[in-house]
Amino acid sequence: MYNYIVKEDLKYITDADLPWNLFENSTVLISGANGFLPSYMVHTLIYLNEKYNKNIKILALVRNKKKAEKRFKDYIDRNDFKLIVQDVCKPIKIDMDTDLDFIIHAASQASPKYYGIDPIGTFNANVKGTNNLIKLAYEKKSKSFLFFSSSEIYGEISKNQIPTKESDYGYLDPLNVRSCYAEGKRAGETICICWQYQYNIPIKIARPFHIYGPGMDLNDGRVFADFARNIVNNKNIVLNSDGSATRSFCYIADAIIGFFTILLKGEAGQSYNVGFNKETSILELAEILVNLFPEKNLKVIKKEDQFNKGYIKSKITRSCPDILKIKKLGWIPQFSIQEGFKRTNSFYEKSTFN
Repeated sequence: MYNYIVKEDLKYITDADLPWNLFENSTVLISGANGFLPSYMVHTLIYLNEKYNKNIKILALVRNKKKAEKRFKDYIDRNDFKLIVQDVCKPIKIDMDTDLDFIIHAASQASPKYYGIDPIGTFNANVKGTNNLIKLAYEKKSKSFLFFSSSEIYGEISKNQIPTKESDYGYLDPLNVRSCYAEGKRAGETICICWQYQYNIPIKIARPFHIYGPGMDLNDGRVFADFARNIVNNKNIVLNSDGSATRSFCYIADAIIGFFTILLKGEAGQSYNVGFNKETSILELAEILVNLFPEKNLKVIKKEDQFNKGYIKSKITRSCPDILKIKKLGWIPQFSIQEGFKRTNSFYEKSTFN
């Protein structure tokens, strides 16, 4: 069923000191369940049922039925799992007698390669979709609602705002089509706060930075996915820039614990950064990965300014989260880049899991 790396991740996640008992006999709706991050949350909840008999009902809301049936092929006939196939931008169709104790809204295109192809769809999932799901949370009197925002909402910040706190904000150009994602997330957060303020909906907001690991789309278009694909395919790592931009890279298992920490322990109406609190330049990442696998005899090659069609380059040169706020909830990432990418490479070289 699971690749051994994923099994180890799921054990690591569920061993975290969290009030997992809050999920007992509950129903959890996860939108965008086909995605890299939310699908791992689905797997975690299934694992809690299998290992700890939590009796959780998981509703996985997706647009692409075929992809979902492939990703969740081992769950389709389970009584604790149900696929809901629809677009979140349309009113959510849930049986009147179905309770929704927890809602996780993660439906959104997250890869920059789609921002130039479908900016309207990218924006609407975070605006219309967010409003539809919060309305559902209101109607169902949900116990907790988690909105997946993004580190991109911070925009172009100054040097003295790095590491970046949840209260730090920089410039975003609304006339730049790439802003469809960041402005959509900002608008989604505002919608969340409006509902929380006016109707006391228990909304929490997660702001993921760069998350990588087993199950990510190696054709995603983001730098860490490109590099991982090169390593798996025994190809040299090609830089399409000078490699000076910095990012923080957090392993999936750590990030998932962070998301559940916010859902179960976060304060309503608050946002929390989820990411590794260390900057790594793109060039450094490439060199780390090449050095991790010396047996492959790979090199780092620079070919500046050669970007894929539809991929709109980010103006952000530095990105690193301040995670003090979520640390106060008990979350601290543990996996180093070296450990995380070794696990990621092992997954893709030996896995049949999608």
